[in-house]
Amino acid sequence: RNLFFSGLTAMEKKLAEYKCNTNEAIQLKLVRFPEDLEDDNTTFNPEYSHQVFGDDEVAFGYKGLKILLYYVAGNLSTLFRIEYTSKVNEKFDCVEADDVESKIREIIPPGFCTNTDDFVSLLEKEVNFKPFGMLLHTYSIHNEEAGEDITYQIYKADMTCPGFREYHERLQTFLMWFIETASFIDVDDERWNYFLVFEKYNKDGATLFATVGYMTVYNYYVYPDKTRPRVSQMLILPPFQGEGHGAQLLETVHRYYMSSPTVLDITAEDPSENYVKLRDFVLVKLCQDLLCFSPVKLMQGFSQEMVTEAQQKLKINKQHTRRVYEILRLRATNMGDAEQSRSYRLDVKRRLIGPYKKKQRELAKMRRCLRPEEMTNQLNQIDLNLQREQLEESFQQLVSDYRRVLERLAQA
Repeated sequence: RNLFFSGLTAMEKKLAEYKCNTNEAIQLKLVRFPEDLEDDNTTFNPEYSHQVFGDDEVAFGYKGLKILLYYVAGNLSTLFRIEYTSKVNEKFDCVEADDVESKIREIIPPGFCTNTDDFVSLLEKEVNFKPFGMLLHTYSIHNEEAGEDITYQIYKADMTCPGFREYHERLQTFLMWFIETASFIDVDDERWNYFLVFEKYNKDGATLFATVGYMTVYNYYVYPDKTRPRVSQMLILPPFQGEGHGAQLLETVHRYYMSSPTVLDITAEDPSENYVKLRDFVLVKLCQDLLCFSPVKLMQGFSQEMVTEAQQKLKINKQHTRRVYEILRLRATNMGDAEQSRSYRLDVKRRLIGPYKKKQRELAKMRRCLRPEEMTNQLNQIDLNLQREQLEESFQQLVSDYRRVLERLAQA
């Protein structure tokens, strides 16, 4: 029996050497120049690969596995190759290596290169690539490394733009690696809008365009004659993250819809924490000059006037307007003054306690229909002291998030 177990662990050890973390194995690149292919600094890895490789994000059957997914920076023509130093063979009884290639083929569109020479020849054609759709906004950001200002442009595209459908298929594969619950959208539905960010760069005296990121927005119909655009996906590619492109993109999209009389307001689908922080910043920046948000009015509390003005002028919905109000009121409040800070705290906590109150109303209903012993179980779940603690915790977390928004605003 002991022999059997020691044999098993030896086998297990052997097999364990053939497990690779897919987040490390997948190597992504956005290639502008042939020398980028050899340059490790241009490589980045996924944050997630569970949607392709399962929850443990492991590929079995290889040592030194590398899954290369290289993209031409602009039109995203793809090179896909798999490299490894060794692979499990028949000597392991009944053990088969994962079919890594077919898993990747499921998410990347056909027509990719498998060798570097073909890819480099596609790179030479990149000078012909131009952004799709209509130019909405141009901005520049100073780049320390390059020691110069770099120009970026935001375009609105749709499926009628020649070549855009195929380009979008290549672009959306990035979602799988960087958005935790990504899914591909139905591009035949005409209610989708696409907003794209490109960087302009020079190569041998010509101006070329590189893909930076994008956003998809779905236009929901609202009776009788309005639409409510809902942000679905937004991704700034990792080499460009932390440079302010997300804020530029979101603000540009807001401004685009602001000019449309049929748009009611803009929402978002299941937003991530980072997206909420970004949205707070952009909306506060847009709202801070509205008259209804003057310091005097902020101190009088949240008002219908704020809701109406933010919705009519800036297409911001009520829930988001409330957050904007709380952030701007924090800025106008002297938190060192006991009376002002107490008033602010009560105002925010009154909103935060809403869901708790709802729970208590539900409990009161249950109390009327349940037998006492079932009731005590339910009641034990909601301890008032715990509720106070949770409320205070939520409040403190919120204030620190709000302060970050205000710091960023002060630097903008």
